[in-house]
Amino acid sequence: MDRRSRTELAGFLRSRRELVQPSDVGLERGERRRTPGLRREEVARLAGMSVDYYARLEQARGPRPSRQVLGALCRALRLSDDERAYLHYLTGEPPGPPPGPSREVRPGVLHLLDRLDDTPAFVMDATYDVLAWNPLAAALIADFSALPPGERNFIWRFFTDPAARERHDPEGARRFARESVADLRAAAARYPDDPALRRLVERLLERSAEFAELWAGHDVTVARSMRKRLRHPAVGWLELDCETLHVADGDQFVVLYTAAPGSPSYEALRLLKVIGTQDLRA
Repeated sequence: MDRRSRTELAGFLRSRRELVQPSDVGLERGERRRTPGLRREEVARLAGMSVDYYARLEQARGPRPSRQVLGALCRALRLSDDERAYLHYLTGEPPGPPPGPSREVRPGVLHLLDRLDDTPAFVMDATYDVLAWNPLAAALIADFSALPPGERNFIWRFFTDPAARERHDPEGARRFARESVADLRAAAARYPDDPALRRLVERLLERSAEFAELWAGHDVTVARSMRKRLRHPAVGWLELDCETLHVADGDQFVVLYTAAPGSPSYEALRLLKVIGTQDLRA
């Protein structure tokens, strides 16, 4: 690290330290605290390093921090993903891949789902976990709120629940099986240290011989838009365009189902908006 980088690092660490309140990390504020945020010794203790080492970093006199030290500082200072990346690049240690796909859906994306009241729409992460949905998506696909969080995964439901698979026509089922497994393999390469993703793959390998065969093929692809034919128990078959929009900063996907205006499928979606998640088969 050159002098400019050390100076920039020192200023960045001081500014982030002053933003973290003692209560944010489970510490008592005390009556004699004069610093606006944490003290240096508190950061050092939280990061598992000596006070002298941390103080030298803030004084632009320290050595180049290792990746392990940077990780400890990120946790102690509660840095955002953008701040973590900045800290790593600043010290000449490009950040590694995130441990797993983000499960936090941006407020703006949630507002978008709410506004699309005549379009089934949902958000899923790179492992096909459904993170958010609007009422029409629940009416068309499944009442996700009634499912345990671990069951809100499209790939898991497709390969382990015959009822979910039967919602597709035969050609669509074969295509979804092939492409979703290839997409999951691509996600596994992006997040090699994600225990939840590894566990999902292990469970699928145990439960589904078809998944195991496709997984062994090592095909790789990414989610893309397509035309789908889906069967709903109340309104029958629907011909739908499935548009997949990538939210890059969270590696999430906003999925929209639309039908041509005036078509039978368009009218079926309008009916589903009224029916909701009611089961009319009884």
